Amino acid sequence: MLDSIADGILMLDKDGHMIYCNPMVTQITGYEEHELLNQSFSKLNDEVADAIKTEYALNMAFRTGRFAAEGWKSHKAQGRFWGQAILAPVFDDAQQFQGYSCVLRDNNEKKKEEISLRHSEERYRLMVEGVKDYSIFLLDTEGHIVTWNDGGKYIQGYSASEITGKHFSIFYTSDDLASKKPEMELRIARQTGMYQEEGWRVKKNGSVFWASIVLTALYNEHNVLIGFSKVTRDLSERQKNAESLRESEERYRSIVEQVSDYGIFMMDEKGRIVSWNEGAKRIKGYDAKEIIGKYFSIFYQEEDILNGKPAYELTVARAVGKYEEEGWRLRKDGERFWANIVITAIYNTSRNLIGFSKVTRDLTERKKTEQALKESYQSSRQLAEELTATNAELSAANQELEQFTSIVSHDLQEPVRTLKSFLQLMNMKLDQGQFQDLKTYLEKSIHAANRMKGLITNLLDYSQISKNELVKENIKITELIDYTLQNLKASIDASKAEITVAIDPATQCIDADRIQLVQLLQNLLSNALKYTDDKVPQITIRCKAENGYVKFQVTDNGIGIDHNDLNKVFDVFRRLHTVKDYPGTGMGLAIAKKVVERHQGRIWLESEPGKGTTFYFTIRES
Repeated sequence: MLDSIADGILMLDKDGHMIYCNPMVTQITGYEEHELLNQSFSKLNDEVADAIKTEYALNMAFRTGRFAAEGWKSHKAQGRFWGQAILAPVFDDAQQFQGYSCVLRDNNEKKKEEISLRHSEERYRLMVEGVKDYSIFLLDTEGHIVTWNDGGKYIQGYSASEITGKHFSIFYTSDDLASKKPEMELRIARQTGMYQEEGWRVKKNGSVFWASIVLTALYNEHNVLIGFSKVTRDLSERQKNAESLRESEERYRSIVEQVSDYGIFMMDEKGRIVSWNEGAKRIKGYDAKEIIGKYFSIFYQEEDILNGKPAYELTVARAVGKYEEEGWRLRKDGERFWANIVITAIYNTSRNLIGFSKVTRDLTERKKTEQALKESYQSSRQLAEELTATNAELSAANQELEQFTSIVSHDLQEPVRTLKSFLQLMNMKLDQGQFQDLKTYLEKSIHAANRMKGLITNLLDYSQISKNELVKENIKITELIDYTLQNLKASIDASKAEITVAIDPATQCIDADRIQLVQLLQNLLSNALKYTDDKVPQITIRCKAENGYVKFQVTDNGIGIDHNDLNKVFDVFRRLHTVKDYPGTGMGLAIAKKVVERHQGRIWLESEPGKGTTFYFTIRES
């Protein structure tokens, strides 16, 4: 079901590493599944390895239950795209936190349409922001009101539904109406293009205010009058606003004097910077003369601006009184820093919004320290896991060494005792002047010495397997088997063995140490030729690929092995039969096991007495 969903679906573990993604994620990001799994979710951010932002998003998702963010995301081939990521924590039936789910969407086309619309709206916004505290509306050619803005409602008290369609003379005093002043203003504007003055005007509640008036005639492309624009500003509050501003500045100075290491500045109601302190200069790098008058979005990254984040923050501050967050901001030199932001709406004594205060603190060093501690913890945890694994390996090696020492001690002492016994007999015979049997004793002593030499030689071979570095090369499996059979040709011919080789066509080569692999196969085939109970040996060698390994199988029709002895055959010097019955040192299978383990594989067998034995072993493909 997840694979068929049109959105990209990811699952993250507790640390934010991606452990599942559906095919749509590949289509959206261009990354294949194996390129994303076990990677940090920050890999998908346009900023490379932005671990701080990713950690913040995960923390917000865990705290609030859902966190949605839009911004530039990384695309493997196309560079970046505008995407939306919706994160949510995942809990099991026992309400234990397991990780996060993430819905990833490509909003590139949607964002382009939004930007186009915003640019269109921007032109109108720039016109409006070119004036301050103005009522701006349109009149038809007769002076009836056809549009109305919030400034008009604030200054004159009428809502759009109340005033639209009324004649603009409704704002004039009775004396002005008696002298037909509204008609005179329209006439002058029609004749000269504009009428401008200051004078008394009337609000909805009947009170008067001193207003600045600009009336402009509007013509179409055919130079035909289509109406008038009228701009009105209430100047009666000018002195009150000046006093309010002084009070606000006094409060602002008090705040600045009581804090340190903070950038504190004021903005007007549109978000333009009107004051600047030393803390802001130190954090952001701008002098007051460089920054005053600029829109505060200058501190935001491109994706935040495209996402409308600055305006959104002012909207929230205006609605609830304050906006607070942590996020990336920009210094003058373009460097990013992680900031704690508090924007507070400021009102005058009449509860009218006059601007915003903004307090910024640079948390970059603290975040770096937290990140370093987290990375140190992760490294320590990984090291602990590695030490645990190493201890387990050392423990197993120590146990193997103890077993090895015990077996070696026993098997090496056996020919020494034999040699010593016959030498003592020879010495006793010589003392007694008896020379019969001396040759027999001497031959048995030599045999014991040769057995000692064979044991030591095999022991050295066994130790060298672990000591020498693997020399891996790409080997044709048919050549490997042919070379092994050639080494054993004399034994094969003597026993008239029938050998069958079956290699999967899909498995032609293997990366391995040629010498050690030949030794491994040679030991297994030697045993298959040896333990036959006078039968004609019938041996089958098979090979095929299986789960990332090359699997070999050597089957014989020999004497077989009792079920209780299956786990003993790989021990050093372990023999299940006497030397008289089946010669050998008992090192062949121990060496075979060591070779397989060095190639990161495993070896095992299946057998029944009298029904032959099958040895299996695997070698990692690469």
